[in-house]
Amino acid sequence: MSNEITIEKEIQAKGLNAPRLTPDDIDAVIVSETFTPLPSGKCLVCELILRNGFSVRGEASVVSKENFNEEIGRKISRENARKQIWLLEGYLLQSKLAAGIL
Repeated sequence: MSNEITIEKEIQAKGLNAPRLTPDDIDAVIVSETFTPLPSGKCLVCELILRNGFSVRGEASVVSKENFNEEIGRKISRENARKQIWLLEGYLLQSKLAAGIL
């Protein structure tokens, strides 16, 4: 079980129900993803396209080309891109709360 899922279960168990983001909220704004290996053979870039057309990127790199594994690189680069969505969606939610929209 991922740390994110464990934390979400703990939040729910404690009844913390004020406006907030959930992992499902983050996943819901992702409409597509692409993975691009860079020419060095040591880096993979993940681009996530969000529902509003904005894109975020994350990368995974290795020091030694011999250690590059695309499957692992996909997981790490996607996770790094997804972390950016938490910040963006958090800002958006805070703005809505400040404006009295929610």
